[in-house]
Amino acid sequence: MCESALLRRWVSFRINLGLGQTQLPGLTKSVGARKKVVRAANAGNGTEKQFKTTVELDKLIDTLRETEYEKLPQIVAENVLGFNTDFWLRLAARADLATSPDDQRDYEVLASNIMNLVELIVRKTQEKIESSTDILKSILVPLIEDADGEISWPPRNAESISMMRNEVERREDGGYLDESFLSEVSAQLRQATEDGDKPGLVAILQKVLQLYASTVLSRRTYAVKGDQVDKAEELLEKLIASDEENWNELLRAGLVFGGGSVESSDLFRVVEKRVERTLMRTENGSYQQRLLVEYVREIQTRTELLVEAFQTSKP
Repeated sequence: MCESALLRRWVSFRINLGLGQTQLPGLTKSVGARKKVVRAANAGNGTEKQFKTTVELDKLIDTLRETEYEKLPQIVAENVLGFNTDFWLRLAARADLATSPDDQRDYEVLASNIMNLVELIVRKTQEKIESSTDILKSILVPLIEDADGEISWPPRNAESISMMRNEVERREDGGYLDESFLSEVSAQLRQATEDGDKPGLVAILQKVLQLYASTVLSRRTYAVKGDQVDKAEELLEKLIASDEENWNELLRAGLVFGGGSVESSDLFRVVEKRVERTLMRTENGSYQQRLLVEYVREIQTRTELLVEAFQTSKP
């Protein structure tokens, strides 16, 4: 993509976002005049400040080019204020100076990816910003039993938990259940536990965090390996995806002592493996990491209690 095409795209991009038309030098001039502008930008007009700006822009462009696509959103978000006119002028110049069609194509793809990501960030910023408490309230809506907004626990409607799960999944897909949300819910849970007189609230907040952990952990499957199915992994994934109230039934049906095909030792093995994977894939010390690991450990503890109860009940 030549420099003029990149610059024209940037103007169209800003207009579509409602940011107004950027006054980029050269867009209303001839191609020759535009190239003079780009060359002037490249040379920094002989000033130290412009030279430093060009160096910084080149560093950012190189970083973006070397970043894997999966990690690009984070880099774009961290530098979103840097994607200004100077950036696009420099990117256009770099594309124009590319010596091969492949390099030019790389610049074109990079520009498109950056524009799409910036547009997403701007759109989210312009949307109504909801507090963590508002999001929590939306998840708890299925528990409201009367016009006064009173929440019932345990829920009288058998579909309430399923509706809560759907809302958690929707919010997680939208990126709303971040560290801020998790810290808010965890803080409310801690306070309710310390108060000691709100067992219903404690159970509700625990359920919200369980549904969150279940949703996130269920997005990865390790049960199928080629043509083989790891029965222990399959059982663990069923437990992860189900409500905590159904764990005993699933364990009895899946473990050998209940007539199933999975040894408890094998289930403990895949639990440890899942914990290791979770620790590797989450930020160390984050609320997300702690909640996901705790959820898997809860499954382990429930299994241990059932196995112990079975062994002590044998004649």
